[in-house]
Amino acid sequence: MRVRSDFWASAYLRRCTHEGASAVLRRRGAAEAGAIFVKLDRLDGTAALYGPAPQSEADQSGARVFARLHDAPWIDPAEAETRIARQLRFDPDMWLLEIEDRLGRHFLDLIE
Repeated sequence: MRVRSDFWASAYLRRCTHEGASAVLRRRGAAEAGAIFVKLDRLDGTAALYGPAPQSEADQSGARVFARLHDAPWIDPAEAETRIARQLRFDPDMWLLEIEDRLGRHFLDLIE
C-alpha cells in the first residue's frame, strides 16, 4: 500500500530541510494519490526535474520511485519550468516540490 501524497510530501520536505537543503511546496495536488514532481535547483544556472518512475520500473512494495525527466544530468531552470507547465496542462492534480541545494542532492529513490 502506498503512502498518501500529502503525507509523503510533508515528510520529504522535512527531510530536505533536516539535511540542510531549502525545500518548499510550490503546488498542492490531490491529497491521496496526486503524482509528485520535484524540481532541484543547484542555484548555479542548472536544475533537474524528477517525476514518478514508469509503473513497469517502479518498486512493487508501494514505495515512491522517481526518474529524471530529461536525458542530460542538468538542464536550464527555464527548461524545467517549461516541462512543469506542460505537465500541469496534462495533470492538474500534480504536486510540485522545489529543492534548492548547491550540492545537487535530491534525497529521492531513483530509477537510473
